[in-house]
Order: sequence, then C-alpha cells, then structure tokens
Amino acid sequence: MDERKAYRIGIDVGGTFTKAVLVDDDSHAVVGRYSTLTTHADPRGVAAGVVEVFRRVLEGSKVAPEDVVFLAHSTTQATNALLEGDVAPVGIVAIASGPAAELAAKQSRIEEIELAPGRVLHPGHRFIHGEAINADSAAEAVKALRDAGAKVIAATSAFGVDDGSDEETVRKAASALDLPVTCGHEISKLYGLATRTRTAVINASILPRMIETADMTEASVREAGIAAPLMIMRGDGGVMDVHEMRHRPAMTMLSGPAASVAGALMHLRLSDGIYFEVGGTSTNIGVIRNGRPAVKYAKVGGHETYVSSLDVRVLGIAGGSLVRIEGGKIADVGPRSAHIAGLPYSAFAAPEVFQGALLEVGEHVAIRGRDGQRYALTTTCAANVLGCARPGMHAYGNPAAARAAMQPLAAALGVSVEEAARQILERAADKIQPTVEQLIAEYGLDRDQLLVGEGGGAGALLPFVAERLGLRHMISPDAEVISSIGVALAMVREVVERVIADPTPADLRAIRREALDAVVRLGASPTTVEVTIEIDPHSQRVRATAVGASEMRARHRRHIGEADALRIAAESMGVPAADTRLAAQTDGMRLIQATIDGRAPVRAVDLEGAIRIQRSNAQVEHAHAADALAHLTSRWDEGELFLVMGGHVIDLGGLPSREQALAVARTELEGVPDDTTVLLVAALK
Repeated sequence: MDERKAYRIGIDVGGTFTKAVLVDDDSHAVVGRYSTLTTHADPRGVAAGVVEVFRRVLEGSKVAPEDVVFLAHSTTQATNALLEGDVAPVGIVAIASGPAAELAAKQSRIEEIELAPGRVLHPGHRFIHGEAINADSAAEAVKALRDAGAKVIAATSAFGVDDGSDEETVRKAASALDLPVTCGHEISKLYGLATRTRTAVINASILPRMIETADMTEASVREAGIAAPLMIMRGDGGVMDVHEMRHRPAMTMLSGPAASVAGALMHLRLSDGIYFEVGGTSTNIGVIRNGRPAVKYAKVGGHETYVSSLDVRVLGIAGGSLVRIEGGKIADVGPRSAHIAGLPYSAFAAPEVFQGALLEVGEHVAIRGRDGQRYALTTTCAANVLGCARPGMHAYGNPAAARAAMQPLAAALGVSVEEAARQILERAADKIQPTVEQLIAEYGLDRDQLLVGEGGGAGALLPFVAERLGLRHMISPDAEVISSIGVALAMVREVVERVIADPTPADLRAIRREALDAVVRLGASPTTVEVTIEIDPHSQRVRATAVGASEMRARHRRHIGEADALRIAAESMGVPAADTRLAAQTDGMRLIQATIDGRAPVRAVDLEGAIRIQRSNAQVEHAHAADALAHLTSRWDEGELFLVMGGHVIDLGGLPSREQALAVARTELEGVPDDTTVLLVAALK
C-alpha cells in the first residue's frame, strides 16, 4: 500500500442518535465525527441513518472513500425487533431418530415466547423421524408450515451438533421455496435441544428484517466507493462480517453496550476493570477481565438462549436522573429522568434564569425559572455543584447555574447547597455501590481495579462513586462517542463451545483449531489470533474464544518504544514511571513491574501499547519453550498462571486442573523452537 493515510469508520446506532467517528488507522486518533437522529421511521429503517452518517463524516473530514480500510456499525435492530415483537412467523422442522425421537418431539416444540405486551412469538412445528428424513419429507413439512403462515424456517435435529446433515436437508427444501432458514447447528454446538431450538427460532424470527437491512447498508457502502469489509458489532464485544450476520443476526443482540466495551478494550487499552456506560436514563455496568469482557447467555422473554452477550448490569440511575423528596428529605434519585420527563437540565441553563426560582414538588422535584420554563435537578446538576463534573467532561455545564438552581431545594431540605448536592449523589451511589462490590467479588477482581466511565453522563456519577469506594477511576476521552470508537477499533471474535466430559489434550487441540479457523473465516489475520480455552467442570462445557485483528488492521499496526510502555504501565499502577522497571520481555511483549507496599504489581504491555495482563501482585519467570512445561508444573499451586510467547498471552486461569493447563500449553508450544524465550506470570494468591 502507498503512503496515503488509512482510516476506520465506526458507527453506533443508538435508540435516539446514530453517531459516526472517523479514526486514523495509525494513531487511533478521532479525526472526524457526525451524528443524526436514528431513522426508525424511514422506509429503509436504521440503514438510512447509517448511510447518512458515514457519507457525512467522510465529507466533513475530506477523506476519500478508497482510504477507508475498515467500516463497522453496531445495531439496535435485533434487540428492538424482539422487544417490540416485530418478528416474522417461524415454523420449526424437528428431526430425531431411535429412542430419542419421542422426547425430541416434545423438546423441540417451543412454547410461546412473549416478546412484548400483546406480541407473542408462537412457532409452528412439524416433526420428522430420522429414518424418514429426505428431500420429499422435508419439502412436505416446510410446505405445511408455509401454508400455516410461517415466513421463515428453523431446522433442528436432536444430534445436530454432531451431524448437521438432516438440518441441511431441511435448508435445501426451504430455500427451494424461497424461505429463509436457520439451522440449529450453525447457532450453537451445545447440547440441550430445547434451548438450541429456541435460539434458532429467535434467530430465524429476525432473519428477514436483518437480511433486508444488511443488503441495503452494504449496497449503499459499495455505491459510496468503500471497498473495505463491512463489519457488524456482536453482543459479546467482537465484530463479524456482514455475510455472517445474514446467518446469525441474533449475535448482534446488545451490540450497543458491546460497542462501549470495545472502546474500553481498544481505545483505552483496558485489560482489567469495571466499565460504566452512563447515559441519561440508565447505566450499564460490566467487567473486563484479562482483556476480555465478561459474557453470559442472553435471555429473551425470560427464556434461556445460547446467544452469548455481555454480562451487563443495568441500573435505573444515570446523568439525567431526577430527585424525589418526602418528609423534607431526599427519598430517591431516578429511575425517571429528565429525558423521559422532557425537562432541560438546570446545569446547562444560564444562572440568571434561576433568580427567584421556585421549587415545584410533584412525583419528582423541578425548578420553575424566571422565564416560566420548568428545569430538572439531576445528578449532573449535583456533580456540577460539587465540582465532580470538570471542564472537558461531557457532563460539565455551568456550575453557577447548577448552584442557583439547587438553592430552592437546599432551602426546602434545610441544608447548604453543597450538602443538597452531596445527598443527591449519595442516593445515586447507594444504588451503584452494591453492584460494583458484587462484580468485584463475583469475578475475583483486585481492589486496585480501574473504574472507567463512558457515555455522556459518566462525569455525573463516576468521580463521586469512585471516591466513596476508594477506587481509581478515569473518564474516557471522547466519552460521548466511545461506542462509535469501539466499533471502529473492535476485534474479530468467535466462540466455539462443546459439552465434553473430561476433555483430553486431543479434544482441546481440536476445539482450539476450530475456534481459530472460524475467526479467520470471519476476517481475522491468522498471525494476530489468540485463543483462550475455559473449562467448566460442573457443566462440562469447554469454551474456546478466538480474537484477532482484521487483515487490514494487521497491515497497519504501530509499535511503541520501551519508554512509552513504562509510562503506560506506570499510569495503570498509579506510580511515577521512574518507579517501574522492565522485568522481562519477548519480541512482542514487555512485562513491567514496580514495588508497592511489599507487592509487585505487573503489567504486560504489547507493542501497540495495550495492557494484556494486569495483576496487583505477581512473579515473572524466564524460561525456554523446551522447559516451559516443567516451569508451569512447579508453579501451578501458586496462583493464576499466564504464558507469554512473542506477542501472545495464553491465559491458563480458566482451567480447573494442572493436567488440562499442561495440555493447553503443550498445544500452544507445538512447533515453537526449543530456544524460544517464554515468560511465565504467576499472579500470587
């Protein structure tokens, strides 16, 4: 490629606004941005807004379409379609043989799924005995479902995870009748026919609408002259190409929150921490651990699915939360917000508006200004009074206006303006603190974890909450567009899961290979892919998560020097750079340590400046590939273990036994020359 600059476009489709950012592919700096109202009412749906913002952000930045090497967007369409019940009727064709047939016939008959009040997904059902499945019987079943009103087919077989040929027979029959199809084996490889079938039904129900949107968006992108791959944000924090989205649109559920997580991972270089995406009405809180977001299976209509999505805790407290008083005291803050009430924030008005202002007490308090307008008192207003919201934050307004507006409430409470503002933020923190404490305990996080604020309302809540908890925090640069930045910088991701009792080294090698191959098919560069294997001994589920950079990104990677790596690590540890030291390095990673109160915190910083390992107390040991397994064996009982080879981190913490850890490590070391430097990081218990 020539010396012309390359750019990435990220588009976040929110419920209210669709925002685009243009990011320099080399420096990751934001060089352009544009937003518009999300085009729900347009005949083309949200695709119209996506097309508008990418055109406008290019025009405003004077960047040629051919200089765009990556284009991705999040989407609320799958989530909204399910929440609003805007789905296609689904018909299920189920197949099973032998003794399992009778049970499978019952398990594949999915009960109705209430998506919204009065909106119920009630799939039709036809069952074919495995001995009778062929082109004719499949066509007969599909036609019967079509005649009963089905617009899309879900094919499910009792043992489709092992052999999907029967489901593929149904796909051919449905495709011949121009009906879209979802096969259970392409959605999940986990056993559990009822849950797998339900997941296939949910995916199928949104398939026609999502295919239509994907087609319109891709056509518009190509017409604009952008030849780069079009990627879609997944609900688990990665991206997949638009062709894959046409098969598995359910994977895009909750892609909005996932976009902000991708921003924390890639733009902020966060490897471990708790993120807060703070809007006007609600706050999403989740965990990033070992450079990966915490994920779980999503529920739809109260029913379990096999769709992986972020483990996000949603709280009804945010930057626009209103205040309620009872008996001369602040009784509650939120969940109603200024946005829902249609009131402007006091903190963004002029101070003189509140000369002689009156407090109005209803369900929530409001301030009647001298202009006759009602204004909201919110957490953002309180944060401006106390100086928590500082210049440069999106939540920063006019502190003088916030103080003037707070005065009538303070008088009613019989306290100072500062105390009134503090009480508001205390009530807000009361709602947030239990969730933070629960996440720290649930995921075994160190108390030196960083709290990261994203979204326009982050400055209203996070500084106060962090001070109360005694935890470090930061507000993301460009917090109000961090989701769009996250989409632009997101990595390609794929997860492969299997139920394997007592997995052998061959089993682990096979699932690792499958995950690696799958993520490469989605557009990841093979040399950048890392595969993490986790084993749940209780459910016997083995999960391989593969993450890699797109081919275009791999070609434009920038490297930092040792001084920058020390600075990044020092900032993460909260110490001067002079107090850190380079403990060890490979040709793709620097391990940096310090000494703090008798502890030896470690940060593994890669050549792009991302922190890949973050632990508050750890030991670092040199080895060679030839004797790495022996070192691993001797260190197993000391704590959580990581192997570092080149620029790759092999996380062995998700493996319950030493034998399985050795099996994974042995797989990673295959083909590596014996004299290759390998580093072992033991996070001490």
